[in-house]
Amino acid sequence: MIPFLELGASYRELKPEIDAAVSRVLESGWYILGPEVEAFEAEWAAYCDAKHAVGLANGLDALTLALRALDIGPGDEVIVPSNTYIATWLAVSGVGATPVPVEPDQATHNIDPARIEAAITSRTRALLPVHLYGQPADMDLILDIAKRHGLRVIEDAAQAHGARYKGQRIGAHGDIVCWSFYPGKNLGALGDAGAITTDDTALAERVALLRNYGSRQKYVNEEAGLNSRLDPIQAAVLRVKLEVLDEWTERRRTVATAYTVGMAQSDVILPHVPDWAEPAWHLYVVRTYDREALQDRMTEAGIGTLIHYPTPPHMQKAYTDMEIMPEALPMARDLASEVLSLPMGPQLSLDQVQNIVNALKNA
Repeated sequence: MIPFLELGASYRELKPEIDAAVSRVLESGWYILGPEVEAFEAEWAAYCDAKHAVGLANGLDALTLALRALDIGPGDEVIVPSNTYIATWLAVSGVGATPVPVEPDQATHNIDPARIEAAITSRTRALLPVHLYGQPADMDLILDIAKRHGLRVIEDAAQAHGARYKGQRIGAHGDIVCWSFYPGKNLGALGDAGAITTDDTALAERVALLRNYGSRQKYVNEEAGLNSRLDPIQAAVLRVKLEVLDEWTERRRTVATAYTVGMAQSDVILPHVPDWAEPAWHLYVVRTYDREALQDRMTEAGIGTLIHYPTPPHMQKAYTDMEIMPEALPMARDLASEVLSLPMGPQLSLDQVQNIVNALKNA
């Protein structure tokens, strides 16, 4: 049996270091914000080649507070991918703005820059690309469109820890970059956690204000904020894992290469990586026109797989009020019925990868 993901393997590899980090926080008596969070923020900003990082409670809050920090709200439109996890859309609608979906590039599954300008209206305030599966979106084209139309750029980098675009780490291309440290991410906490990174000091300060009830000084509230503070225990765990993130990313790339070479003659469509991209390989996603049958046969062979994502946002009940018919976004609809994610992680051995490849070919 090869599970899709076994979170305990990451903990076991770093057990002494993680246990010591958690004990350090427990013994400190500092359980809200404080030096552990500040240390992680400094280390994460440096890793991302950004000037600032602000730790938050989760990835959805990172997106939501990024939008609020840019004063985006009711009456505004934000361009989002049609093919993404629903959190990207939820953040936009959560601040009262309208998500405007744009279809993906067929090869990368990321938002297609060539389709963005047709979706821009007088109400558009921002572009919100997603680095899906850990594969960077084409940021130069996106930033050029934003500059020509006077728009802000918010990056959803929840799956892109350690990815590079044209040699530069994801973390500061747009105005603000949003991160999730959900346990299954490449840099995962032991619970919910998130952050933003940015080179804009004013934006970083605004997010830091909003995460703490809109308060810099206790009992003095400058605006209506949230309680969305990164937990010091999670910050301590993330600091331990950050030290091995590059090593773990290289292991993921080794797994991805083994998949690509091993399945070169198979009938599935393999991931496409542009020359300018260095993916973080959060997911290794293949595409097949008989996905259910393939997944069933992989399950029978003892191989765990998942679907990212089985229902696109415009087809979810949460967005029925937008009255977008399934066929209005056919690429997102079709991908949702054809993609299949294979096991991926730094603890996956090459022997296991070969077993997975053999099972897929047999299936």
